[in-house]
Amino acid sequence: QVQLVESGGGLVQAGGSLRLSCAASGTAGSICALGWGRQAPGKQRELVATITRGGSTTYADSVKGRFTISRDNAKNMAYLQMNSLKPEDTAVYYCKCSTAFNNYWGQGTQVTVSS
Repeated sequence: QVQLVESGGGLVQAGGSLRLSCAASGTAGSICALGWGRQAPGKQRELVATITRGGSTTYADSVKGRFTISRDNAKNMAYLQMNSLKPEDTAVYYCKCSTAFNNYWGQGTQVTVSS
């Protein structure tokens, strides 16, 4: 019902920035709440940020003040602007789409922050 494709990951130095993009498609792609999660090797998956279709946002404490989530409803796109990156931000970042019935995840994009 939903397909999610992430892009924008890569290698950056500590203190740098990256902008991740998520393209949502399928029947529910235009109505779901969108978000980003991340998972580092050997660590549990952490929900980083969420945004509803109306623009209400939430952030994990670890990224508040540094990351900003946004969406373009006309294009069914979500974005994650990541500033002041730290080595501990290194992880695979996954796009999430939530409906009343299901949670969908993309395949992820690698973000590596060097010190």
